[in-house]
Amino acid sequence: MTALEFNYSLNQASKSLKPFAIRLTKDGDDANDLIQDTLMKAFLNRDKFSEGTNLKAWLYTIMKNTFITNYQRMIRKNTFIDTTDNLFHINSSDSLTENQAISEFAQKDIQDAIFKLEDVYKIPFVMHFRGFKYEEIAAKLKIPIGTVKNRIHLARKELKDMLYMYAPSYN
Repeated sequence: MTALEFNYSLNQASKSLKPFAIRLTKDGDDANDLIQDTLMKAFLNRDKFSEGTNLKAWLYTIMKNTFITNYQRMIRKNTFIDTTDNLFHINSSDSLTENQAISEFAQKDIQDAIFKLEDVYKIPFVMHFRGFKYEEIAAKLKIPIGTVKNRIHLARKELKDMLYMYAPSYN
């Protein structure tokens, strides 16, 4: 396969890499960087590709390995080791503290959103959240189990719409 043919095949296969890259990185810009790194490595190592094999699978493997390598490099770079007698890991999760203010705001917003639900949706949802099984909720409320499942589903959907600002954004 000539470099031109390989380049064309690479271009055609690269269109299917974006969803996988987003799934790995959880960020649009990082996904684009990962795709670029993958295509560059594939082009530089085109002599290692066996013609007649699955190009997409080869690209997915390169992408996964590149992501893992970059992730491990980032972890190593962000972990400082104190060489004193105590040998503490400065960035270890044992000494990690979080700002509780943000989670308190989110918790209040979630509670407010649940409070705004109509009772027909709120009651089954809260019962399910507290650990009741669908059958127990249906028996307690004297409604069919399908209705319980539907109301919980609709409550989740409405809560998701009300709490859209907490949804992760993928560019």
